[in-house]
Amino acid sequence: MLHQYYQTLTEAGTDEAGRGCLAGPVTASAILLPSKFTHPLLNDSKQLSEKSRMKLKPYLEDTAVCFGVAHVFPEEIDKINILNASIKAMHLAIDQLTEKPEFIIVDGNRFKPYKNIPFECIIKGDAKYMSIAAASVLAKTYRDLYMEKLHLEYPMYNWKKNKGYPTKEHREAIRKYGISKYHRKSFKQLPEQLELNL
Repeated sequence: MLHQYYQTLTEAGTDEAGRGCLAGPVTASAILLPSKFTHPLLNDSKQLSEKSRMKLKPYLEDTAVCFGVAHVFPEEIDKINILNASIKAMHLAIDQLTEKPEFIIVDGNRFKPYKNIPFECIIKGDAKYMSIAAASVLAKTYRDLYMEKLHLEYPMYNWKKNKGYPTKEHREAIRKYGISKYHRKSFKQLPEQLELNL
């Protein structure tokens, strides 16, 4: 059961997608939902099928008070690390909100203060609060669509299907073709990178 609000303040929910990927950006969304917002499909994006997420995307965009979506790309992920990149993407998404929230709820357990606005980190927040669930759906759908575009440039990695996650097929393609300019160089792309050939 998803709750409408964490507090009674104007509240933005934020979440990211793509943190565990080997390629592509980490993408975050922030969203302010109207009071009395409800949708029977809405849940943590990981619990939803791709079809359900894509169905929810236009509905959330149309009914949100405001929302923002931001990508942080591999070059920057490699410079500042994935945790900082995820938080930066959330901050950039909040920057895009046309109405300033009085409170921010964040999925997970790590965040950095944003412009003196009070915030709360909520573990598994995307399964507890509607605004975080909505942010998780937007972050995931925008990132998936972006990875599908990159797939056209590098079809051998099958990003259309794996979206840059470390599937067996994705790792096999890295073994065969090496890494692309969209891969995160600071990530362990293959398990044998830990082994020394002595």
